[in-house]
Amino acid sequence: DITCKRSLNTLYDLTGRYKEIQELCRKFAENELTSVAGKLDKDQKFPSNEVRRLFELGLMGICASKKYGGSEYDCLGLSISIEELSKGCSSIGTICSIHNALSVNLLEKTGTERQKDKYLKSFVNDSLGFFALSEADAGSDVVAISTEARKDGDFYILNGSKAWVTSALDSNAGIVFATIDKSKGHSGITAFIIETNTPGVKISENIEKLGLRATTMSNLYLTDVKVPQSNIIGNVGEGFKLAMNQLEQARIGKASVGVGIASKSLEIAINYANNRYQFNQSLLSMPTVKTRLAEMSARLESARLLTRTAAIQRDNTGSATKLSSLAKYVASETATFCTHNCIQIMGGMGIVNSEPAERLYRDARIVEVLGGVTDIQKLVVADQLVKEYGLNRIRILEMVLCDNIIIEFDQIIHLIDSNFDAHH
Repeated sequence: DITCKRSLNTLYDLTGRYKEIQELCRKFAENELTSVAGKLDKDQKFPSNEVRRLFELGLMGICASKKYGGSEYDCLGLSISIEELSKGCSSIGTICSIHNALSVNLLEKTGTERQKDKYLKSFVNDSLGFFALSEADAGSDVVAISTEARKDGDFYILNGSKAWVTSALDSNAGIVFATIDKSKGHSGITAFIIETNTPGVKISENIEKLGLRATTMSNLYLTDVKVPQSNIIGNVGEGFKLAMNQLEQARIGKASVGVGIASKSLEIAINYANNRYQFNQSLLSMPTVKTRLAEMSARLESARLLTRTAAIQRDNTGSATKLSSLAKYVASETATFCTHNCIQIMGGMGIVNSEPAERLYRDARIVEVLGGVTDIQKLVVADQLVKEYGLNRIRILEMVLCDNIIIEFDQIIHLIDSNFDAHH
């Protein structure tokens, strides 16, 4: 029963449907992704064929109900899937993660029957959806978004712009967050479904990035875009709460991408060390190389354990604020640590683009940024510690600031207050 309460023994001893989806994703990654990942990265083009296969395999509606064509897994099932896909190609894992954790999951949980029939079925079966929250001047500080929605009869008129929107270029519709009243702060933010062919919608060209180059990222411009009131997700003013809750799932997804990258890096490093001989011995027999591999393994296992624990907590309780941020923070840094050490073990071969190590390193660095940089994850964790231990807020701020996080004091207060309001 996929909906039953899970315990920690589920984390590694995968059985039943969890094992099935793990094997499905692993075979797809090994047979169809690993061999093309380098070319997809080099070409920096959207992987249409591979994404089409994701739809065919039922991997673009992992958590959606069967009524709409989904696979009816939970967050743990999504995490397991994304880890395996990311071992084959982290760009594919990222596309699948963002689509499932944000667009599909939000509509599944909160959308009306009309919205599910019109949009969710499409998202699950044949069309990508995008999630447009961030803006050029409002990244982690979501309350500062300036995209406005003005009511006009049975419609809302949206004006503004969104930044760093994944897959917008390749989607027919997506979710856009705008404020109906800037003075209301987070209580004014509302979520809208917008079709990309709506008059007034303009999407920029693909933004070139350091890593995850097979994903498209663009800016979204809205000029007097007319959206029917029936396309509001949830209620007016609930957008901030919906976004914060959904970002928990997204962080677990991104953590799973990080675990996949770290796992692939360890695999590459071990194989290279076993086959590479220097000074009449394999690198695998050298103590310094063994130490690197041991450290990589320790961090990988810790990151995987934390990520799956966060997924299980979200499945069991509906919320995993602290654990999802911890997972994203630890797993993304683990990905960077493991790819760095993989390159060090491989030496010169680790930095040439004919080998996957340097691509994995670039991808890992992007994972540390997408979905909230590590500094923000630490702030979220600190906020949760305030609630758990009843500590004085100023003392927590001092602890965070001592950890070399350089953020304006007022911004920290604003972020913590906003996060507190979103979950209470």
